[in-house]
Amino acid sequence: MSSDVTRLLVVLDADSTLIRNEVIELLADEAGRGPEVAAATEAAMRGEVDFAESLRSRVHALAGVPVSAFSRVISRIEPTPGVRELIETVHALGGLVGVVSGGFHEILDTVAPALGVDMWRANRLVQADDMLTGTIDGPIVDGAAKAAGLREWAAEHQVPLTRTVAIGDGANDLAMLATAGLGLAFNAKPAVRAAAPLVIGRVDLREVIPLLPR
Repeated sequence: MSSDVTRLLVVLDADSTLIRNEVIELLADEAGRGPEVAAATEAAMRGEVDFAESLRSRVHALAGVPVSAFSRVISRIEPTPGVRELIETVHALGGLVGVVSGGFHEILDTVAPALGVDMWRANRLVQADDMLTGTIDGPIVDGAAKAAGLREWAAEHQVPLTRTVAIGDGANDLAMLATAGLGLAFNAKPAVRAAAPLVIGRVDLREVIPLLPR
């Protein structure tokens, strides 16, 4: 097979999957509203509330946070154990790694390339006068958008869906997990563990490596 053929596509969620943090909670800490937003995030990830509606409400709590907070948040990001090894293995197998997130480009644009991710998609926060306005720019990256992102990347790089792997933890990842050739619940909420084709128990992305299509 020619070396320029993409043999595999792995798509991960960002928060609590690619990284150990929930970025919106770190940003909410900057507004003094961390616990409130953390509780709302947990409910959304469990599938108890509509994701898009919940995200708008949580982002509203970020109004007035200075843009300078992004650098402080980035300094607190912890990559998930095994993430670099997983990405290196996918690349060694001739594959690509994408991240599609209900989080934010303002953080992912630094974190994703630093970890070796090939492409990523997330929400954008509206800014004015060097502060967050508490609103999102454009359509929200929700569960349907995550599944669409995986399909679009697979088509763009001519990867059959049977050779795609999706990894996520929250209810908004379920459509993406169902779309991929192999959907993996990782560090996942109970509803996701119950619905996903396969569950990874340990919070270590090296556990995914033996499951990759060869």
